[in-house]
Order: sequence, then structure tokens, then C-alpha cells
Amino acid sequence: MTSETKTVWVTGASSGLGLHTAKALLEDGWQVIAGARSFKDSGRDEDGIHRFPLDVTDPRSVQTFCDRALEISPRVDALVQCAGMLVLGSCEETSTEEFHRVIDTNYLGMVRMNREVLPVMRRQGEGKIVLFSSINGLLGIPFQSAYTASKHAIEGYAECLSMEVKPFGIQVMLVEPGDHRSGSDKYRPHAAAMTKQSPYAEAYESATAVIHRDETGGSDPDALGRKVARALDRKRLPLRKRIASPDQHLAVYLHKLLPARLNERILTGYYIRRKPI
Repeated sequence: MTSETKTVWVTGASSGLGLHTAKALLEDGWQVIAGARSFKDSGRDEDGIHRFPLDVTDPRSVQTFCDRALEISPRVDALVQCAGMLVLGSCEETSTEEFHRVIDTNYLGMVRMNREVLPVMRRQGEGKIVLFSSINGLLGIPFQSAYTASKHAIEGYAECLSMEVKPFGIQVMLVEPGDHRSGSDKYRPHAAAMTKQSPYAEAYESATAVIHRDETGGSDPDALGRKVARALDRKRLPLRKRIASPDQHLAVYLHKLLPARLNERILTGYYIRRKPI
């Protein structure tokens, strides 16, 4: 960091990786302006973070948040987009509305925020945009289709965005976290149709148990926040920064190297363990 305080906006900062990243940036010397749906209209809190309500699925909420943030500082040195949710369910039984809710939050929410911040960064002649993707932006796992689809969309969108904004001095970085100990179950609802009568019930129970176990025993979210802060302190951002355990790094490499059906068998065997008859 320079002696001049830089300003960062963080979305989805009420819990999970967004909260840990916001705190790490504050400790690193940034002026942090944070948004989340659960925040009240309270402004700056005792810890020094400015908190304002923000629903990234609502264009009016996005506009209001941006206006309030620009009143605090006319500069936006970085935008870190962490707002997200998932719905656990089979592809067949996850409703269109449930798919839409996940994609509207995870992907289109980023698009809305970027459309507001890019004119500011272009006028500045510089800026950094960090988009939280996931290991699931690189490979799919059973019963997370809506989340996986949204993260794959972010991966492609970020590549396009990076090429377009580079002439204006704006940099883009994808953060691809593996499992971390963070988040709230209210942002991980089960699809309404996933009942014991579902034809997928046994496989679903197995997969969601593995997902829960891996998240509960995941990596330190504070360490992830510090890594994001260190990356933003660098003059040049990498396009991708994967922050995951060694076995999850290995899963990504194998996904690239192995034949598709073999990779599918490995992932299916990991997540879906049939009960003996």
C-alpha cells in the first residue's frame, strides 16, 4: 500500500468469504465500503468499515449503494465482488425460479455492479475488479448445477471483461476458492422438490453429506482474505488466483488432463456412495 488510503467496495460482506475479505482489507489499510442485503442503513461502524444495504439483484439498490459509496470517496480503487448463494438440488428438480435466483445473484449481480463502477474507473484511468468465482467455475459436481452454471458464466465473462477494459488501465482478477470454513446455511438452501420421495434422494443425501463435510473441514477463510489483500497490493493482478487445498488443486489438474468420462467416474465415486443392498 502507498501512504494514500485507497478505497475498496466489497459486496456480499455480511458473512462468509466476503466478510473475511472485507476485514483483511481493512487490516491492510484500505478504506472499506461494504454492502450486503442484511445490512441496515447505518454507515460507518465501530470497526471502521462503512456498511450499507445492497441487494445486487435490484438495480435501484445497486445504484443507491454506489451513490452512497461515492459520497464517502469519489475514487474506487478496487471492487471486490463476493455476493453469492447456491441451491442444492438435482438438475431435473431444481426449478427455473431457483436457477434464476442463483444466476441473478452470483452472475448478473456482478454485471450490474460492474456497469456502475466501470465509468468511474475509466475516468480515473485505473482500477481493479476482483470477481469471486469458485473451483466449481472450473468443474462440476453433482447437485450443484445452478451454482456451477453461474460460476462458469463468471469465468467466461471475466475473460471478456479483462480484454475490454485493459486499455483504460483497469485490471480484472478471478478468485477461485476451494472449500473454506465460512458462510451461512441460509445462502445454501435445498431445492424445494428435494424430498425423500425424489428419485435422486439416496444419491442426493450422499453428495450433500460430502459437500457439508468438506466445507466444515475446509481452509481458513481469514487466510483467503489476506491473500486477496496481498494480491490487490501488487501493481499487476493475475487473471486467476486459485485459493484451495492441495487435493482441490489436484482435482482441477486432473479435470484438464484426464478423459472426460474417467474424470466423471472419479467425481461420481467421491460424492455418490450407494448404500449396500
